Amino acid sequence: MVARISSRMMLEVLYKDLAARRAGAGCVVKVCMGNGCLAAGAEDVFHAFSLEVDRQGVEAKVIPTGCQGYCQGAPIVTIEPRSLFLNKVMAFDVAKVVDIVVKRGGELIQHFYRNPDTGTICRYAGEMPFFQHQVKIALRNLGQINPMDIEDYISIGGYLALSRALTEMTPEEVIAEVKKSGLRGRGGAGFPTGVKWESARRVKGDRKFVICNGDEGDPGAFMDASLMEGDPHAVIEGMIICAYAVGDCREGYIYVREEYPLAVKRLGIALEQAREYGFLGRNILGTGFDFDIQLKKGAGAFVCGESTTLMISIEGKRPSPRVTPPRSVEQGLWGLPTCLNNVETFANIPAIVLNGGEWYAQYGTETSKGTKAFCITGKVKNTGLIEVPMGMTLRRVVYDVGGGILEDGKFKAVQTGGPSGGCIPETHVETPVDFESLTRLGSMMGSGGMVVVDEKNCMVEFARFFLSFTQQESCGKCPPCRIGTYEMLQILDRIVAGQGQEGDIERLEELGRMIKKTSLCGLGQSAPNPVLSTICYFRAEYEAHIRNRGCPARACTTLGAYVIGPDCILCGLCRHSCPYGAVIERRDGFFIENALCKRCGTCLAVCPTGCIRVEPELQEEAVNT
Repeated sequence: MVARISSRMMLEVLYKDLAARRAGAGCVVKVCMGNGCLAAGAEDVFHAFSLEVDRQGVEAKVIPTGCQGYCQGAPIVTIEPRSLFLNKVMAFDVAKVVDIVVKRGGELIQHFYRNPDTGTICRYAGEMPFFQHQVKIALRNLGQINPMDIEDYISIGGYLALSRALTEMTPEEVIAEVKKSGLRGRGGAGFPTGVKWESARRVKGDRKFVICNGDEGDPGAFMDASLMEGDPHAVIEGMIICAYAVGDCREGYIYVREEYPLAVKRLGIALEQAREYGFLGRNILGTGFDFDIQLKKGAGAFVCGESTTLMISIEGKRPSPRVTPPRSVEQGLWGLPTCLNNVETFANIPAIVLNGGEWYAQYGTETSKGTKAFCITGKVKNTGLIEVPMGMTLRRVVYDVGGGILEDGKFKAVQTGGPSGGCIPETHVETPVDFESLTRLGSMMGSGGMVVVDEKNCMVEFARFFLSFTQQESCGKCPPCRIGTYEMLQILDRIVAGQGQEGDIERLEELGRMIKKTSLCGLGQSAPNPVLSTICYFRAEYEAHIRNRGCPARACTTLGAYVIGPDCILCGLCRHSCPYGAVIERRDGFFIENALCKRCGTCLAVCPTGCIRVEPELQEEAVNT
């Protein structure tokens, strides 16, 4: 049984002891156990290392870590104290890695990253362009510690910020430091965190709540999930500091969707450990401050990411937003003052308290301070979890960090802000990534999703996909969102099916503006963003779908006429696979009879050379004669 830490002195003694043990730990094999690596077989890799170091009699410790960021190279393994960064390590590679790298101190070049531009072998993460341009504050501990071991967190300074706040600072001083940092909410709205805490403190009441919003539902976004899985104690520590700052707060909730079983599991372990060590419960660190946190699992409704809906869900009611004001700091959970922040926001707090607000404010821009975590996905070479200073341009994020477009394709656009965000075209690629700049272009920061698309992506279908998601996830409470998004989706469905009509674009714009102005909550108000931004920057694609019955990107396979080009190698795969017998063999090659073709896309999928193209229907007669 661990002795409860009842004073600052006890924590500092434990920290020094654990830090010394960490420094002299010898060889440590860290296996990334984030979801990306787990999907690639990291669990087998972890167990293989655990068995192999024993079998070969090697003095080494094997630990799981949170997401190390470079998902493109999954599974990832780092080896300390040499700081070697190995990617694409599979279970059958482990015996060789233990023998050559761990036991003999050698290297396996095939598992190091090779810079595709220079051919240089990168042995360490810091040598890789993917990491060189990042500044990690919120993600500082991911990949460094075992998220299920509180002592590993304490060994790198965990809970020292809480100790400093409770014993050296008044609540007002904590709030002043957060305000000085310029930290804004990382959940998407970007409201100044210090101002929110100050407002919550000013509200009188003998019972207040602190809530962490971990209901991250954006497709392609996993920043919050990675933090909860890989550094749960940082989130917990930030929440405790917040509760102390706002005053009269003894209860907190972490709201996380049940579809994140790994986050639920590791948060549960972390909360139990925090109680056992005395960081949660009564008389924390002997200061007389009481606070505890409950884990609340959500059922997965996207609308629960909206703050008022989330609180209604915690209360056990049907989740739907309410009118604001009153704001949650005045009347939140059960009608009581509530301070709600995002996972990433809370993860930044311990670093700010330890290092000072001015230290944090040195990063970023005048109005958007600090760093921001993103999930960069789509048609980019280096996908994964990143953290960059606010103000870095989209070009640098896509090309310097992301490595550029897949297959050296042409960059077309990037969508920021998740399904409610907008699409920013190549012409604005020099835009700095901050709250105001993205909003001016019709997009938003959102929670941090970043989807890159190339010239092969159809922007009409892209907008239709994301609108279909938000329309399905609408809670249905207010008619503008419930009916308006449905009407927009019907129009988009017709356009991508080749049944668009003149006036459809104008109708989409009209509906989009109306929904933004009249929807009840922020999710409904931002739902039209993908459509309105793609109409603004890619109107010609909409017009081509409607007027020419063709897709300029040749991505909408139900549109246009299928044509076999002159670069056909006569393999016959298209003819053998066509379920409708539309591919006809002639003396001079193969020909697609479009009267029989159902536009199923089978021939496109099997063609090894990509010689089958989809041309606008207006060209059909000329092509087939």
